[in-house]
Amino acid sequence: MAKVVGIGKQRFDKIVENNCFYIDKTMFIKEWWENQDDVTLITRPRRFGKTLNMDMVKCFFSIDYKNRGDLFEKFDIWKEEKYRKLQGTYPVIFLSFAEIKQNNYNDAVEKIKRIICDTCQQFDFLKEWDGLTEIEKKNINNISYDMSDVMTQDLLKNMSNYLSRYYKKNVIILLDEYDTPMQEAYINGYWEELANFTRSLFNATFKTNPYLERAIMTGITRVSKESIFSDLNNLVVVTTTSNRYETSFGFKEEEVFTALDEHGFSDKKEEVKRWYDGFSFGNKKDIYNPWSIINFLKTGEFATYWADSSSNGLINSLVQKGSSYIKIMMETLLQGGKIETTIDEQVVFSELDYSEDAVWSLMLASGYLKVISAEPLLGNRRKARRYNLALTNLEIQFMFENMILRWFSPAKMETNEFVKALINGDVEAMNNYMNDVALKTFSSFDTGKHMSEKKAPENFFHGFVLGLMVDQTEHYIINSNRESGYGRYDIMLEPVDKNNAEYPAIIIEFKVINKHKEDSLEETVQAALKQIEEKKYDIELIKRGVKKENIRHYGFAFRGREVLIG
Repeated sequence: MAKVVGIGKQRFDKIVENNCFYIDKTMFIKEWWENQDDVTLITRPRRFGKTLNMDMVKCFFSIDYKNRGDLFEKFDIWKEEKYRKLQGTYPVIFLSFAEIKQNNYNDAVEKIKRIICDTCQQFDFLKEWDGLTEIEKKNINNISYDMSDVMTQDLLKNMSNYLSRYYKKNVIILLDEYDTPMQEAYINGYWEELANFTRSLFNATFKTNPYLERAIMTGITRVSKESIFSDLNNLVVVTTTSNRYETSFGFKEEEVFTALDEHGFSDKKEEVKRWYDGFSFGNKKDIYNPWSIINFLKTGEFATYWADSSSNGLINSLVQKGSSYIKIMMETLLQGGKIETTIDEQVVFSELDYSEDAVWSLMLASGYLKVISAEPLLGNRRKARRYNLALTNLEIQFMFENMILRWFSPAKMETNEFVKALINGDVEAMNNYMNDVALKTFSSFDTGKHMSEKKAPENFFHGFVLGLMVDQTEHYIINSNRESGYGRYDIMLEPVDKNNAEYPAIIIEFKVINKHKEDSLEETVQAALKQIEEKKYDIELIKRGVKKENIRHYGFAFRGREVLIG
């Protein structure tokens, strides 16, 4: 009989005690313990079992779970006699930064203080222990939400000291979702301040802590060593491309297919694979998203479970406000294509505003892209690699499509009418609708830190083209900035059915008014149309079977938010 599927359960003991659906990941304990690393940072996409695995480690090692071998007796780790003897034998400090999503520095630090304070108060019994000095007891009594920054930064180290003396064993520290506050700090503009605070906290907790047995940190991204880990030379980093712990997070294909059989979905395997497969860790391919699999087992319905499980605000912002190059690459990805880029797994948040490679690196770490192939860059000191990447699976594709459609939701009616006018050749209507759309949505594309008046229209329009593509894939293949004739066109809409005159081929060239050469938007439009003719952009379409008379040319001229189409 199939076990009950519980949604959102992150406590290992409750899953076991209630006999809920669980795929055995207990051998992670053995692999981690035998690696003998002081501090391990493991990065995996969100909802990939990081929190549950950390809770499992806590239940296994913590003295609070002494004599709870029953939690593990059905799993692989209990077959190892050596590990049976380790169960329940260490003091463990377990805390999570998952809820630190404040929009300013002071609130973020206050939240960190509250979490550390609440974690340490479970050890209040130390107040009554004679092994502490009066000063040390006073330090425990002074733990509060309004304690100083310095006390907060030293508290986990000090508590490790007290616990190790009390139990006569060094302490295991588990920190889940370490990078959540760092991502929020970047989004809300207080990165440097929080990085300084966090650096001191991590240095005291993980570097200069002689009472630390071992530690695990988990997160989505590998924040650059220079940012918050500059002093941690005892840190081992395990990213999605590392070979360690390949199958400890996420579900293997054989595990998924067995679960589908047990729950009566044997006939859904290929569709499940199309929707939720595509992740790879190290050399292990065909890793499935556990959150989506669990939800599918519960409902039997295909949906964007993982993509909708939390905010995609950072990714949305980076793509929407990013350069036209980023949007062109997104067009390729959404059409099922591959992009080639350099990936550096050390995410440097300060580079996200101007480095396209940094954006793709973050998207890979976050699980939105999958690796098709990779090769090292010789002589690169940061050990970056050249990757071919694609969208991970169908769920991710739908997520991006919906995200792009939301960009234009304030002007959805105008957008739809513009598409009709574009296809029908109604230039007057195109001008009316495009100016309405630009007025309502343009600001969403020109608020980046390094945006210019010259680039803003280009970024806006490429975002608009992404929206067109999402809605018009049935009728058009949409390409941007490709070679044809003697140059590169901006936008080409190639009809899927070359013989259907209702859907003509369309070439679009857009220009920002050149004040030194042109006195009006009308002149800029003519310059754009002249370029289409002179560069012979039609050649590619004609070679593919489109008749000359079924090709339309449009010039888009921009001055700020003002648009003229001709």
